Amino acid sequence: MAVNKDTKNFGAYIDRTIKVIKLNYLKAFKEAGIDLTTEQWVIMDSLYKNNGVSQTDLANGSFKNAPTVSRIIDLMCKKNLTTRQRFENDRRRYKIFLTEEGQATYEKALPIVEELRRQGWEGLSDEDYEVFLRIMNQIFQNFE
Repeated sequence: MAVNKDTKNFGAYIDRTIKVIKLNYLKAFKEAGIDLTTEQWVIMDSLYKNNGVSQTDLANGSFKNAPTVSRIIDLMCKKNLTTRQRFENDRRRYKIFLTEEGQATYEKALPIVEELRRQGWEGLSDEDYEVFLRIMNQIFQNFE
């Protein structure tokens, strides 16, 4: 079977990059004694900035589906990082809050995350970031 040289195998590069980023985050969290996954960090970051949002809003803001976010929150509740509270006028929906322990964990992890972000963007400019976002958003829209 002939391979079309005009197609770009960008998915493999995206996947490779995501894997190495996640591994570095997990390693850094573990070294700091923080029991947190990258997926939990994304939810925690959203809650720290906007505590008490619905699971639906968390899913939309984190680009994850609702069942995945629900499972992440379940694990975070077991770790005493988050808590659920029902909406007063809608017993089917929950507001999600960071606990005091969740806020402390966030504050401990934040400098690590900021350093990893700096490391990941080393040698690149703000203009590169704008181009990166444009490309990633275009690829996303092409598949949406």
